Amino acid sequence: MSAQDQLTDALYGLGWGTVKKLPEPAAARLGRTIADLAWKQRGKGVQRLESNYARVVPDASPERLAELSRAGMRSYLRYWMESFRLPAWSKERIQAGFEAKDLHHLTEGMAAGKGVILALPHLANWDLAGAWVTTKLGIPFTTVAERLKPETLYDRFVAYREGLGMEVLPHSGGTAFGTLARRLRDGGLVCLVADRDLSASGVEVDFFGDTARMPAGPALLAQQTGALLLPVTLWYDDSPVMRGRVHPPVEVPGSGTRAEKTSVMTQALADAFATGIADHPEDWHMLQRLWLADLDPEKGRP
Repeated sequence: MSAQDQLTDALYGLGWGTVKKLPEPAAARLGRTIADLAWKQRGKGVQRLESNYARVVPDASPERLAELSRAGMRSYLRYWMESFRLPAWSKERIQAGFEAKDLHHLTEGMAAGKGVILALPHLANWDLAGAWVTTKLGIPFTTVAERLKPETLYDRFVAYREGLGMEVLPHSGGTAFGTLARRLRDGGLVCLVADRDLSASGVEVDFFGDTARMPAGPALLAQQTGALLLPVTLWYDDSPVMRGRVHPPVEVPGSGTRAEKTSVMTQALADAFATGIADHPEDWHMLQRLWLADLDPEKGRP
């Protein structure tokens, strides 16, 4: 392991080991302080965040974009402070930490026994939403995690999410899709963060007026298994409670090739994501390139 990898792993370990012991107000203050320092330094991540917000809010002035990026960094650090502390939260704290609108789409879908896919963008704290599903609703689910470097850091994330009641599959290796399909055929729940493509097989969608690439997996799984595909968006407000909405199901088109159906369904996901992001842009933690026009054309992927 390189020195940089060792440092990265040690910093995350420090976060999980130290931040979760802080009183909640102290952790919140620490998160805001770190966020403001990072924002003032104007690093690449902050610049990219602001550039992405400029697409979401195209009529925003430079002053408004600066306000958004500062709020975005505070939201992003709130996510990290909550995530570091989640393993130490009681079931009661987790259950009180999230409130969902239109939850009937999920509960009725699970009751039908055909399996449900929840697809989310990088909004607010998807880990908290997942922990709420496993504790409040008592529904276990399967998800996929991108392999991180160093490997010890990936292992930390897997252990962290498994400790919250999730089954975690590696994104690479080629076996995740088959396992997800089996879980859905058994009537299970699958949750996928799906606003950024991590493969060469993503689907091009119109997203805030320009072309981006999003994963085909949610739409393909719904077609192959008959599972219900539900977009979910999340946001923060001024309270300690995160909010969310389960959007109406994305239907499988009645005609067309598999590729054509996948394109239509992925565009429907992108449209639902855009609705939630437009309403709460500061809670969209997209510090990477997303739109094809922003990507290195030689790499062809984010």
